[in-house]
Amino acid sequence: MSLHYQAAPLTILVVDDQNATRVALAADLDRAGHRVLEADSADWGLQLFERYRPDLVLLDVEMPDKDGYWAARAMRSAEPGGWTPIIFLSQRSQDADVWKGIEAGGDDYLIKPVTPMILHAKLRAMQRLSHMRQRLVAVSEELRQANAQLHELSQVDPLTGLMNRRGLDGRLQQEIAAARRSGQPLTLMLCDVDHFKRYNDALGHVEGDQCLRHVARQLKDLCRRPADCAARYGGEEFALLLPNTPRSGAMTYARALLRTLAQGQLKHPDSPIAGHITLSGGITTCVPDETTTPEGLLMRADDALYNAKAYGRNRFFSYEMQMDTDEQRQALRGDR
Repeated sequence: MSLHYQAAPLTILVVDDQNATRVALAADLDRAGHRVLEADSADWGLQLFERYRPDLVLLDVEMPDKDGYWAARAMRSAEPGGWTPIIFLSQRSQDADVWKGIEAGGDDYLIKPVTPMILHAKLRAMQRLSHMRQRLVAVSEELRQANAQLHELSQVDPLTGLMNRRGLDGRLQQEIAAARRSGQPLTLMLCDVDHFKRYNDALGHVEGDQCLRHVARQLKDLCRRPADCAARYGGEEFALLLPNTPRSGAMTYARALLRTLAQGQLKHPDSPIAGHITLSGGITTCVPDETTTPEGLLMRADDALYNAKAYGRNRFFSYEMQMDTDEQRQALRGDR
């Protein structure tokens, strides 16, 4: 008796050294609408399993040379992370035989001769289990993607689209470790918008937000290498993390940023420094060693930022070079 049901057809691998049994099973499964693969040995069954990845395996236990238990273990080893239902077929009916089959990687154990009704009932059950597992895998992947998106969003500043303070802390830790391994210099720059409160008071917070977005774009445009990173440190403060950048290169970055802001001419109606938006910044550069910490670099860059403000703002100060961008520009002019 063959049973037809609405579930999708399966690709079923039948492994049995007895031709009559194998042919009869294949014919019954074929009438039920399934695609059938046949093997008369454990080795051949394993090859078909690896080649076609069937939906289900009907596996005889007693076969010459290598038995069904060996075949089941080999099939399980060939599908890391996956799952293909395996049903053992055997004339052995002792509890120990069933236990041995399950331990070898089987999912069910049927005693020969198997009636078509029992066989198709088992196929339906395995099909349901397979569908449930596929759904669980799909849901797990959806959750993984959702968690990844949430993690990414938790590290992005919603106003500017730059990395936020939390993201910067993690990235700084990674770059310190990478620079320590490679022996390359690492530069951290902290900067903030000069007299930003006056800007907000003069033009309002909506325009203030637009100003911060404008500065963020300039910083992001300055990050031309994949490893360069711009972040919003908090309020009107920003950070640039520049791996493999020496002290002179950091000064070049800073001068380019100030020049870009001056050329952009985003007007500041109440600035005592210039008619446009300006930045003050602190720079620290080092080749990290075992004593280098994110907190230490941030503190040093913040101290340098304080010095830039003390020297008149609209400039970047470097502790390591003991000069600011204005002094460097004058020195370069003197060289000419």
